[in-house]
Formats: sequence, structure tokens, C-alpha cells
Amino acid sequence: MTGIRLLPAFLSVGAWTMLSRILGLARDILMAAFLGAGPVAQAFLIAFTLPNMFRRFFAEGAFNLAFVPLFAKKVEAGEDAEGFARDALSGLGLVLLVFTILGQIAMPWLVLAMASGFAGDERFALSVEHGRIAFPYIILISLTALLSGVLNSLGRFALPAAAPILMNVVMIAFLLIGWRTGGDIGLWQIWSVPVSGVAQLALVWWGCARVGMPVPPRRPRLTPDMRRLTVIMVPALLAGGVVQINLMVGRQVGSFFDGAVAWLSYADRLYQLPLGVVGIAIGVVLLPDLSRRLKAGDGSGGRDAINRATELTLALTLPAAVALMVIPVEIVRVLFERGAFVAADTWPTALAVAVYGAGLPAFVMQKVLSPLYYAREDTRSPFRFAVHAMIVNAAIALGLAPFIGFIAAALGTTVAGWVMMWQLWRGTGPMGEVAAPDARLRRAAPRIVLASILMGGVLLAVSWLLAPLFEDRLWRYGALALLVSAGMASYAAAVVATGGLRLADLRAALRRGG
Repeated sequence: MTGIRLLPAFLSVGAWTMLSRILGLARDILMAAFLGAGPVAQAFLIAFTLPNMFRRFFAEGAFNLAFVPLFAKKVEAGEDAEGFARDALSGLGLVLLVFTILGQIAMPWLVLAMASGFAGDERFALSVEHGRIAFPYIILISLTALLSGVLNSLGRFALPAAAPILMNVVMIAFLLIGWRTGGDIGLWQIWSVPVSGVAQLALVWWGCARVGMPVPPRRPRLTPDMRRLTVIMVPALLAGGVVQINLMVGRQVGSFFDGAVAWLSYADRLYQLPLGVVGIAIGVVLLPDLSRRLKAGDGSGGRDAINRATELTLALTLPAAVALMVIPVEIVRVLFERGAFVAADTWPTALAVAVYGAGLPAFVMQKVLSPLYYAREDTRSPFRFAVHAMIVNAAIALGLAPFIGFIAAALGTTVAGWVMMWQLWRGTGPMGEVAAPDARLRRAAPRIVLASILMGGVLLAVSWLLAPLFEDRLWRYGALALLVSAGMASYAAAVVATGGLRLADLRAALRRGG
């Protein structure tokens, strides 16, 4: 079986993910306007983080990273892939049901583990109440992630990528209903979480049935395949736990500074936009493709897939990172500064955006490098690397918070991201030719860096010229549009002029589908 058509698949996933992230940004803009950075917003963010944290821990993290390569190889070999998927779904569902019941009981302690700075004020009681409403979302979204992995392994990328759109549509609708009816907006918003989970699960379940891979649950069984899945999953599970500890460290630091949980969350939304569009799209497409190629012994095809993914990642991520570092104030002011989100919230949010932006290339490159390990069923190395990154993150976030405040949380995340990426890259040495950069990538990478730097200079100059317009509440929207357009045009011109991206290469990739 031939490999997945890499570039068309990436464009499909990227387009749907872009729409989802734009809707997510719209949701956060509405939340900022209605709730600002106040206690209700902070309580919602902690409550919503809890199921999402464990979902990344169980499903999109450890479970899917172990499940997808095994499932893809079964599809490639013509084995009982459907039965394996049914066993995996039933086993995961049972574990999550038990975990959700325990989470409801332990909710006060879970909130304290995430945000002990909330203890003793109204944010704590709100977070516990909202957390109990949101926590069942972990079952729904984790099963959605597993079924999405099934579809991705079958080369069906559009539907899983479109599923998160339903979440944002539901959450925006609930926010607007709460606002229009004069009700408790925070309560409306938190109830939208489990409702959106039901919608997403129904969509991918229907999608699996439509492509001839129905995955109805059955009595959980500990088959040899499930034992193999468990053995591979355990190190990834530990690695996922390390990643979530990093998240908890950041939230803990933020909880001791009034408003910081919201500032960090809004900043996270902005850098997650390019991270999601590029990083998630690359990771979703690359892992099953590499697994298939390795199963088929296609080392040269695997090398080409990794190199083209790296080239595309750098071309899209580096200019986004430069923009987030150069014009964060303008971006935050235009997108968020209205209603309950006041000027005093803009500067700390913009600072977090700039710091996160500095780590964006590292976060996205992790998505490119990690499949090299997981496609080989090597989950131990990423776990070891994640532990090292966790230590770096905790040392910076906790050690510097007394001196530089809440921004230590963002700084720790960024530095740890680069440490993780460096370890992943260094660890590819023994993998041989498949992980080695080819001549085209070695030629393109420095030119893409140069084009991004040139674009940054243009953004600085244009933002200085347009500064008076950003002070006006009406004209600032047009000013940001002009600024973004200038950045895009200057980067496109620079990357083509320097040879960072050659139009002939892109046309050829689209023609051959890779």
C-alpha cells in the first residue's frame, strides 16, 4: 500500500484545524468581553483544563500514540483492525468511566492541585462546581480521539479535523444564549462542554461507520494485542503525565497572581492557533504514514516525508513566531481589549504571547520529530526526554516566579519546549538515513530563517507608522489588517526571493501528492 498523500492530507487537516482554531479564538474573544480576567473566567478555565488535561494524558497522548501505529500496521497487513479498534475502545471506555467517578469525588483536591492560589476565595468553590459539570467530557472526547485515530489511519483526515469545530460552535452558542437571556454566563459556558463532547463523538462514530469500520463497544478483553498496546502505552502514559505536570506548574504559578490564569490562557490561545494548524496537522498525517512506510520497508519514502514535513513546518511556523514576538501588543489590543477585558489586561497578556511565540518553532518541531519514535513503537525515549524538560520547566517557573512574577510560567514552558525539541532531534542520530536532513532541507532552512527575520523588520516599521491608528477603537481593526497583510506579503516575497521555498517544488509536490 502506498503512503498517504502528505501535502494534500496536510492541507485538508490544516484547513479544518484553522477554522476550528479561528472559532476557538472567537469563543475566547467573547469570553474576554463578557467575563474579562475575573474570577468566573478563571474558574471556568481551571474547570475546563481538568478534563482536557486528562484527555491529552489518556487519549491524544499516551493511548493514541500507542494505538495509531499498531492499528495502521494492522490495516497495512490486512489483519483484524476492526476487532482491535473495538477492544481498544471498550478498554479505554471502562478505564475512563471509573476515572470519571473518582474525579467527581476528588474534585476539590484536583482543583487545588491545579490552582492552590484559589484556596480561600470564591474562585475555588466556582472551580469545583464547574469542574464536576465539565469532567465527564473526558470520556466523550477521549473516545472521539480514538475514533479519530481510526479514521486518520484509514487516510480519512477531514472529518476528525472538523470535529473540534462542533465544540466551538456549541460553546459560542451557549455563551450567546447566556448573554442574551441575562443568565449566568459562566454556568451556560461550562454546560456547553459536555454537550459539545456528545456532538463530537457522534460525528466521528458516524464517520467510522460510513467508511466501513464501525466500532461498536463490546465486553473489554485482555487479548495479546491489548497486552502489546499496554506495554507500548505505559512509557507514553508516563510521558503524558510529565507533560501535564508542566501544565499544572504553569497554572499553579498563575493562580497566585490575580488575573494571570486568564492572561496566560488568552495568550495560549493565540500561539495555539499556528501550533494547532501546523503542528497538529503534521502530527496527525505523519504518524500513520511513517508507520505504514516502516511496515512496508520504505526507508527512502519515510526520509522524504520527514524532510518535507520539516521544510513545511519551518516555512509556516517561523514567520508566525516572529510575528507573535514583534507585534503582540497590537494583536492582543485588537482581538481582546473590549468589555470586561481592559487596557490593564492587554500588556501582561501581550508579554505572555511574546514569550510563548519564542517557543512556537520548538513546539511544532516536536510534532515532526516525535513520530520517528512512535512509528518504531519507541515510547521510552520521549518519556525520558519529557522528564528532563519537566525539570527545566519547574525550575524556571517556580524558581523565577518570586522575581519576575507570572511570566515565569510562560518562560518555563518555552525553555522546556526547546530542551525537549533538542533532545528529540539529538536522539534521531542512531535511526540512520531516514532521520537525516536531505540536501533540499539543508538549503531551504537558513533561507526561511532569513526571510522570517526580514518580515520581522517590516512588521516593526509598519507598526511604528500605524501606531496612532491602534489608539483609535475604530481604526485599529483596519490597522491590524494592514499590518498582517504587510507581514504576509513581505514574507512571501522574501522566502521566494531567497529561495527558501521554490514554487516549482510546491507545484511538483501538489502534482504527486507528497
